[in-house]
Amino acid sequence: MTKVHQNPAYREDVAYVAGLALPWEKLEGRTLMISGATGLIGSFLVDVLLHRNRCHGAQCTIIALGRNAQRAAQRFPYGGEALRFIPCDINAPFPHQSVGAVDYVLHLASNTHPVAYATDPIGTILTNLTGTAHMLEAALAHGAARCLFASSNEVYGENRGDTELFAEDYCGYIDCNTLRAGYPESKRCGEALCQAYIRQKHMDIVIPRFTRSYGPTMLPGDTKAISQFIRKAAAGEDIVLKSEGTQYYSYTYVADAVSGLLTVLLCGKSGEAYNIADAASDITLRELAGIIAECAGTKVVFALPDAVERAGYSTATKARLDGTKLKKLHWEAKYDIASGIARTIAILREAKEPI
Repeated sequence: MTKVHQNPAYREDVAYVAGLALPWEKLEGRTLMISGATGLIGSFLVDVLLHRNRCHGAQCTIIALGRNAQRAAQRFPYGGEALRFIPCDINAPFPHQSVGAVDYVLHLASNTHPVAYATDPIGTILTNLTGTAHMLEAALAHGAARCLFASSNEVYGENRGDTELFAEDYCGYIDCNTLRAGYPESKRCGEALCQAYIRQKHMDIVIPRFTRSYGPTMLPGDTKAISQFIRKAAAGEDIVLKSEGTQYYSYTYVADAVSGLLTVLLCGKSGEAYNIADAASDITLRELAGIIAECAGTKVVFALPDAVERAGYSTATKARLDGTKLKKLHWEAKYDIASGIARTIAILREAKEPI
């Protein structure tokens, strides 16, 4: 049995991102503080940074923040002195004295799946508001050179029918008087808070907006539709589709999501938001289920969602992001939806880890 991080294909993905032609010198000898470091995006990012330390002679230090020290130790047993984990709840006042010098602050922590939206709506909102404020204050206290706030395609709300792709200046409809609105509205407010710190505190902040991301680093409790499909496929089970599947969304494989994040961090302009998206990974939910079932050698079956699942579902029927702005910074996706899905399932099947 091998762990995901020991899988050759996964290591190849990490090495690929670590070898991209980016201005890595900005991170040489620097310290990065990362919330959500054990999550889907965060854990892959940490692996990339550690790989650069090992294979490219980099000297960056990572301060990983999270609630679960045991999970961090299990996920990064190979971190060494370059990786320090600080257990904390970012919704509580931050322990500045335990940190030391910090050059870059990356706020990646968030509830990012439907059941969490429905069962912990308060925690979902506070992590995107109070947690963001605490991370910005920590950056301010330590004189960080740049902050990054990980935002979401959810900020666009529902497509008003006047565009095919969401550019960064698009603003769709969100009914704020619903339980489900807690996530997109708090992400919107988190972005507004970043703009306030830029203007009032003269901070340098960039905002990558992620699409529905997936990959072998997904967490066991992730209840997004694509994560449930992949979990079933890796186990050799039928794919359960709990709607008609007409939703038309953008998706991003984790390696491409992290390469986009690093492009924004190292090349983006302060105050700007950037969509991390590529048209080759835009697909309807029904088509996605079919691709995953074909890859797994199973079939698609239909079922009704339970009340908790239904409460957490997005009501957006079309949410495709325009990645033109990020591509002007020379970012390119390596994987389309079919190759990214196949790679994810293959890695998880070999790892045989709980997913």
